[in-house]
Amino acid sequence: MEYDKIKDFFSKTLVRIPLGVIFGGSLGYTYFYFIGCNSGSCDITTDPVNSIAYGSLVGLIMFWPVKNKKEKS
Repeated sequence: MEYDKIKDFFSKTLVRIPLGVIFGGSLGYTYFYFIGCNSGSCDITTDPVNSIAYGSLVGLIMFWPVKNKKEKS
C-alpha cells in the first residue's frame, strides 16, 4: 500500500522533471570533478557550468514522462 503512494508521487510530471534535472546536474558536476579535462580541449568538461548543463539536459531527457502503449489504447 505504501509502495503505491510512492509510485504515484514519483509518476507525477511536476516531481519527475526537477528530480531528473537535479540528478543529471549532480552527475555532470561529479564527472567534471573526478574526470574532467586538463588540456582544455574538451568543451563540455572544461568548465563546471557546461558539465552541469549537459548533465541536466541528459537527466531531463531520461526522466521525461513517456506514455505506455496500454495508456494509448
